Amino acid sequence: MAENKKPKMKIGTIVRVLGPHVGEYKRPSILTPICMIAEVACETVVPLLMARIINLGVEKSNMEAIWTTGLAMIAVALFGLAAGMLGGKWGAEAATGFAKNLREAMFDRVQTFSFANIDKFSTPSLVTRLTTDVSNIQNAYQMILRMCFRAPVSLISAMTAAFFVNARIASIYLYAVFFLVIVAGLLLSRSMKYFREVFPRYDDLNESVQENVSAIRVVKAYVREDYESDKFRKAAGAIYKLFVKAENSISYGMPVMQFTVYACIILISWFGAKTIVAGGMETGDLASLLAYCMNILMSLMMLTMIFVMLTMSQAAGERIAQVLTEESTLKDPEKPLTEVPDGAIRFDHVDFAYTEGSGDKVLQDINLDIRSGETIGIIGATGSAKTSLVNLISRLYDVTSGSVSVGGHDVRAYDMEVLRNQVSVVLQKNVLFSGTILENLRWGKEDATEEECRRACRLACADEFIEKLPYGYETKLEQGGTNVSGGQRQRLCIARALLKDPKVLILDDSTSAVDTATDAKIRRAFAEEIPDVTKIIIAQRIASVESADRVIVMENGRVAAFDAPERLLETSPIYREVYESQTKGSGDFDERGGEL
Repeated sequence: MAENKKPKMKIGTIVRVLGPHVGEYKRPSILTPICMIAEVACETVVPLLMARIINLGVEKSNMEAIWTTGLAMIAVALFGLAAGMLGGKWGAEAATGFAKNLREAMFDRVQTFSFANIDKFSTPSLVTRLTTDVSNIQNAYQMILRMCFRAPVSLISAMTAAFFVNARIASIYLYAVFFLVIVAGLLLSRSMKYFREVFPRYDDLNESVQENVSAIRVVKAYVREDYESDKFRKAAGAIYKLFVKAENSISYGMPVMQFTVYACIILISWFGAKTIVAGGMETGDLASLLAYCMNILMSLMMLTMIFVMLTMSQAAGERIAQVLTEESTLKDPEKPLTEVPDGAIRFDHVDFAYTEGSGDKVLQDINLDIRSGETIGIIGATGSAKTSLVNLISRLYDVTSGSVSVGGHDVRAYDMEVLRNQVSVVLQKNVLFSGTILENLRWGKEDATEEECRRACRLACADEFIEKLPYGYETKLEQGGTNVSGGQRQRLCIARALLKDPKVLILDDSTSAVDTATDAKIRRAFAEEIPDVTKIIIAQRIASVESADRVIVMENGRVAAFDAPERLLETSPIYREVYESQTKGSGDFDERGGEL
């Protein structure tokens, strides 16, 4: 499955796509930076008050000045503490809410995708985008709300206050900031390329986990645990190596930062002491300059971390935006038809390719007329495009050229929900969900009564095994229906499709795991109970289609023959070869099984 290969998005585009999903969390998103600015204001005022205590209180032995200024410092510190706590609370609320909205928006968007859209994304990639990528955006958003406002304001405020105290000594900060900006730029440029490479590696890791967990029985049956472990180890190791390279580049930042801080402290102390001795500055002013030194350089370090986080989140944001901006290749017309008259089907010079414009056609010049109520069989070798043919009937894909009609109207003229409710498909891969049997059946019809469910199960011959279960229709199914057999899963899926009361029923090799006797019973029940429904049966067993009104023989994406089974024995070499290979010397297994 090909990964989506859209052009690289600009930051502005990513912000425009993701920004509206802040939604109802705008208020905490606004309050958080306000609180951060208030906290910075308090941090800027405290060193000035500290200088006042030293200059007016300690040096002049003025207890009143010490008490009043000290109380003012406590009040400012408490106000700053409250602002910081509220900023943290509202920042967390805004970030987690933003992440929630993004996940919901992505999940809802995926539900609108056509099969062609889904083909552009791998399942592990979508899982990574919904989990890891959104978590990175959540962390980045919280950092933006708190640090992106706090760090620059703190840097500017501390620098301004320092120049207010002593402009000549405060100029040392300018040299330190200039030096650190250059170092940070060099380190970040090296680390960013590694961070950009990490997220596609997460897709590989998730793919390894998903395949191993979903196919654990196959892994154990073939004793491939060591192979799967090695595969996972390589995927995890690739992520480890990239993160180590990125972190190694950034790790030099802290020692450089500490060296700069200590150098500034020494220089400020040296020049400050000389200035105090010369009478150009008081002792308290030196203490405040040393406090601002930490504020300025810590703010610069926070800005560096912000750039790292934003670069990481840019890659994650781009991947999320790709999903949110992906437009479904299938759209309803402006005035869609809301009723399917009958189950008549017509293919008119249909060509189809999975990749638009590729020229690699899966179906070529298909012309078919199927009457409402007919039972149509489809046989053909693996890869002959049998499934691709029936996928066009329920408009899971659109034709490349030509047209497909159901009930006398082009399928593109219908409301897709209406069409798919009337063209019921039991896919090749049967899927059941965790929940009771009744809950699974009601996927076909949400408000179906228990009697309707029982009738559908009788038609699908599923009632035979359900009634033998300890809890009957209330029996709990595990995820994927792993606690029932393959044949039982198929029969439940057929019953679920029948509950839709469709005009067209498509069984895509959906009785392959059912024994021949049960297969014959299902076909007989269809003929007797739902004669007006058009039934299309894809099968590998010739017995499953020989009682059909007509059979389509597919070969290399074309209709090689289309006629009644008895005439195909005379006119179609492919059909005759399959028939003889399956019945020679053994008779008709289904015919015998149907009498049991």
